[in-house]
Parts: sequence; C-alpha cells; structure tokens
Amino acid sequence: MNDIELAEKFRSVNKAIDIEISKTIVGQKDAVNGVLISLYCNGHSLLVGVPGLAKTLLIKTISEVLDLSFNRIQFTPDLMPGDITGSEILDDNRQFKFIRGPLFANMVLADEINRTPPKTQAALLEAMQERNVTVGGKQHKLEEPFFVLATQNPIEQEGTYALPEAQLDRFMFNLVLDYPSYDEELLVVKRTTGNIVSSPSRIVTGREIIEFQQLVRRAPIADNVLEYAVTLVGKTRPSSNLATSKVNEYISYGAGPRAGQFLVLGAKCHALIMGKLSPDIEDVKAIALNVLRHRIVKNYKAEAEGLSVDSIVKELL
Repeated sequence: MNDIELAEKFRSVNKAIDIEISKTIVGQKDAVNGVLISLYCNGHSLLVGVPGLAKTLLIKTISEVLDLSFNRIQFTPDLMPGDITGSEILDDNRQFKFIRGPLFANMVLADEINRTPPKTQAALLEAMQERNVTVGGKQHKLEEPFFVLATQNPIEQEGTYALPEAQLDRFMFNLVLDYPSYDEELLVVKRTTGNIVSSPSRIVTGREIIEFQQLVRRAPIADNVLEYAVTLVGKTRPSSNLATSKVNEYISYGAGPRAGQFLVLGAKCHALIMGKLSPDIEDVKAIALNVLRHRIVKNYKAEAEGLSVDSIVKELL
C-alpha cells in the first residue's frame, strides 16, 4: 500500500473511530480530535476540565475503540513511584523478580495527575519521554505504541501538587474541556438515566496505529509552513527579535523547541484527517492553541490583570 492509499485508509478509519466514540460521548469534538491527533503523533495529552465533563469516560471509550491494552492509575498523595512502575520482589528461589506496574500498557490513564507528589510525577516523566522505566538499576522497555492521557481538575487546589513546567512540556497537547451546550446536556442526561447501554466497537489495532504514526512523519511539508510554525514559537519568547510588545509585557517564559516539533507533527496529522496530503498554515493554526497554552508562563502583571495565555496566543495567530 502506497502513502496515498494509506492516507485514504487513515481518513476513513478516523471517521469510523469518531462515529464509535460519539455513541458514548456527547459533544466535546475538539477534545476528541485533540486526543486522537496526539495518539497519531505518538504524543501524550493532558485533559483539563471541571468535574463531571466525562474526561475519564472519554479516555476509556477511546481505549475501547482502539485494540490496545489499557490501565487506569488513580493518582493520590500517598502513591509511590513503585506503585506505577512496578517493583522487584524475592521469589521462592530467592531471586529478584520484576513485577510490572500499571505503566506497562499501550494506553495509560493518569487520573487527577496533580494529586500525587513530585517524586511519583518524575517516575511518570521518564516513562513518557524515554518510553522505559528504571527499577533496581535496570531499564525495562515499555511496549509500543505507548500513550499517557492525564486528567486534571482546575478548580481543586487543596491537596494538589502543581505539575512542573518540565513535565508539562512532555505533553503534546493541553486540552481544555468546557461545559456542554443545553441540547448536548439534555442528550447526556437522557442517555445516562435510561436502561440502554451502548458499547463502542473496536476499529483499529496497535500495528495500524504505528503505521499511521509513520505516515504522519512521512507527510511532506512546505518550507513556508515550517517557517510559520517556528516563527510562531519564537513570537512567544519575551526579549526575542520576534516578540510582540504584549508578549514582552505579560510573558515571563515562552515555548521551547519541542513546541515547534509538535506544531509541525500536529499540522501534518490535522491535514491528513482533513483529506490533504500536505499541511498548510491553517492546519498549524488549528492545533496551535493546544500546543502552546501550557508552554507559556505568564508574569504577575498578566495575573493581576486577568489576562489568559489563550488570549495572547490567539492574538499571535
């Protein structure tokens, strides 16, 4: 199968996945598309929203549609690194034996990730970046494909540990879920209070996902689109030649080089989903907010004036 045929298969499979997910999840189209794009780009996603917006259900539903192994980790203040990576125990022959933790799955849901201490967050960071875990001085490879999808509630601050910028940067997307519309909420209540339970069908295998990830990387991109993505990242950095007066006034730190990489990969994937073989500037704009919002640090002046990172990024676009 050549790349054009594979691109057509990719688009049809993505449509089928979207239909299956919509049987369980009402609305939240942007979040669903964001999670799927990050999977196709071999990235991780952070879902932020108030309780009750189906963040966990969304991830569980996607895992059911994809033929992948799935583990959920409920993060709590007393969770230790060994609880997620696994640990070595003495077996009956007095030999150390490694018992795998819940990280050893294709798709891992890190539920309420900001509820666990930095030590445990750091163990997750290694797995996300290196695709392996180290226990007892030995490295253990995680199976491919491997995705971490984390959830976080923005309104609960007591008993939480803010994610460090280094770990936030490992997430390709920061997806913000909003309240459903009135009609969507009516449908949610109607579906969840009846006795009809719909279960989505499996659409795609892990091997096919790896094929799609390779296809995304092979997609050609024009120099002007590449330059636009890199320039956009440069504009977020205060005191740089590209920075606007608003960025210099309200931003402490801008996005790093990883943002440019994810902008290009995300634009390629978005283009393929839309039926194009090569991305244009509109594809970069379509995913820019999800890539940049967690990589830009506001200063105290922006906090005092109630200015959001999203509004600054939209202005740059």
